[in-house]
Parts: sequence; C-alpha cells; structure tokens
Amino acid sequence: MKMNPVYKRETTVSSRSFRLALIIMVFNGILALVALLNMYSVVARVKITAEIQYSSFLNLYVFVSVVEFVMLMFIMPALTAGSVSGERERQTLDLMLTTTMKPSEIILGKLSASFSTMFILIVSSFPLLAVSFVYGGITFYDVCLLLLCYVAVALLTGSMGICFSAIFKRSTIATVVTYGILILIAAGTYAVNVFALSIARMNMNNTYISSVGSMTEQANSGGFLYLLLLNPVATFYVMINGQAGDNQVTGSLSRWFGPHPENFIMNYWVVISIIIQLALSAIFLLVAIRAINPVKRKPVKQQKVKSKVGVSVPAAGGQS
Repeated sequence: MKMNPVYKRETTVSSRSFRLALIIMVFNGILALVALLNMYSVVARVKITAEIQYSSFLNLYVFVSVVEFVMLMFIMPALTAGSVSGERERQTLDLMLTTTMKPSEIILGKLSASFSTMFILIVSSFPLLAVSFVYGGITFYDVCLLLLCYVAVALLTGSMGICFSAIFKRSTIATVVTYGILILIAAGTYAVNVFALSIARMNMNNTYISSVGSMTEQANSGGFLYLLLLNPVATFYVMINGQAGDNQVTGSLSRWFGPHPENFIMNYWVVISIIIQLALSAIFLLVAIRAINPVKRKPVKQQKVKSKVGVSVPAAGGQS
C-alpha cells in the first residue's frame, strides 16, 4: 500500500526534530510529578489515619484525563490551522497541486501527521493512567471509551483547523477563526442552555403554581439541551463523571440545566455525541478539500470571427 507522501514528509520532519522529544519529556514529566505527589499524599495520610482512600487514585486518573483533553482541544488546532495556509504563504501549495497527488491526499496527509503527534503524547501517558488499574475503580472499557473521546475531539478540532487553513490565505486569520468557532461551540451551546433555563424559570415564577409548590426547581432548558451534543466539553464531562461514579447522564446534565426526561439520546449520550463530532469532522474535511481543489475552467467555444482583412480566425485556441 502506497504511503501518503505528505504524511511521510511531515512525520519524518517531526520525528527528527528535537522539539517533539522535548514536548514528550516535559508533558510526561509534569504528569509523573503530579502522580508521585498524589501517591506521596496517600502514603502520608495512611501513616496518620491508618486507612487508605482509594478515591485519591481515581482522582489522579480524572486529573490526567482532563489535562490530556485540554491539550488535545487547544493544541491540535494550533498544529493544523497553519498547515495549508503555511504552504500557500511559502508558495508551495500550487506546486503540490501540480503533482499527481489529489487535494484529498494533501488534506488527509496534513491531518494525519498532526494527529500522529498528538497520539504519541496520549499513548506515552498511558502508564500513568494504568496506576488506577492497580487499585481498581477503572475498567478496560472505561479506558477504551476515554480513548474514543480523545480521537473524536482531536479529529474535530484538527479538521476544523485544516478547513479554515484551506479557506483563508493567512495562518494568523485561520488560527483566530478556528479558536473562535471552537469557543463558540464549547461556550456558546452552554450559554444558550443557561439563557433558556433562566427564561424558563422566569416564566414559572410568573405563574401561581411556582409560588405554591416551588416549581422553579423543575424548570429546564428544554430542547436546547441537545445542542450540547455538538459540544465536546459537555460530552467529556458526562463521560468522565460517569467513570468517577455518576452513571446517570440525566443526573450529570440536570445539575446545570434542570431535570430532563430519560430517552434514547440520554441513555446513549456519549456515543451519539461522538458520532456527531465525527460527522462534523468529515464535513470540515470535505470543505477543506473543495477549497484547495483547483477550479476547472470551462472550455472556451471556438467561434470564428472575421479579421479586418476578411480572414476568419478562431476566437481561442484555433488555427487561422
């Protein structure tokens, strides 16, 4: 099977750079330091109280997972937002399009190279997550679901950066727009639900029922809750909260936006949200491929015109 030449070149340059090794060392060094401090505090507590709190090791798993999620969400767009626009600024994109490579191979090669770098960081931190296996509380299914959530958010943010990098000519503009859309998805869907919840509580306060039975606590954001399926932060919160002990999705979301009835979407919230994120990633990639695809000009119809001397010549591309 032929390897994508763009992916091969990007990974070769990245693997030979000192920066990648430094990032892996610093990232895992910070996580290892936190893990050692956490284990030291557990041992110190055992010496004082003569009891082991296994929840401390679960907190370590949650902390490492959150750090990696934040890293994926904010570093992945930085790696991809300048990939295509950078080639355009160096005036090498047109040369790449003149080769036998298709626009899809260029886009997928850029995205795969950036994703490989982030995947190395995730895999390198798995030994720290494995500490939780020693003391229980985390299953193999939980780790697989966590990894799937990482893949979804990495593809979503990475494809978003690739898309705007292909649309805009400057890497700075592409980066700003990428982070703006990402914040809009993460914070905007949350703000819409908060606003809908406040409106619902105001409406219930204006009724006689709310004044008698304190029905303001039963107010919710309604159908706007399902906008959070687009929000990778909300999905990660539900997933990590379930692994930490709260297995009810409705219980996790009701703390924010009021109680909602259980249904198919609520029962499979994480899986459905991941599928939607992957679908959005595919849409962003298709837009990026179309943005760099050279425009095919329509053939000019050869129309004979008469010259001043009376000789008819083709309008374009013909022989006189």
